[in-house]
Amino acid sequence: MEKIVLSKKFSLFAEHWSPKIVGELNNSYIKLAKLKGEFVWHHHDNEDEMFFVVKGRLVIKFKDKDVVLDEGELIVIPQGVEHLPIAEHEVHVMLIEPKTTLNTGNIVNERTVENLNRI
Repeated sequence: MEKIVLSKKFSLFAEHWSPKIVGELNNSYIKLAKLKGEFVWHHHDNEDEMFFVVKGRLVIKFKDKDVVLDEGELIVIPQGVEHLPIAEHEVHVMLIEPKTTLNTGNIVNERTVENLNRI
């Protein structure tokens, strides 16, 4: 058991939209990711998804509204809800998700990361 220093972990990678595992909690992974630009409309059939903004500002688009998350804010998106994350400038996020969660949910494309790296 050792503490996890988020700023040190974020300094270990530069790529965007490629979550990294920093810990495990029951049947979930604690992941860190850097986001920049627009992702892809998607949903998760079987998992809820939590975005916690560590640094920056993240917009989550839904079909009926947009939610803006600033540093220190989080949102839990229930399974089945279609959403589109957008980061105008680089954003650092922490995700806590079941181990089965695929970053692109029901969509498989060039941004899909099936084998996550641990940092």
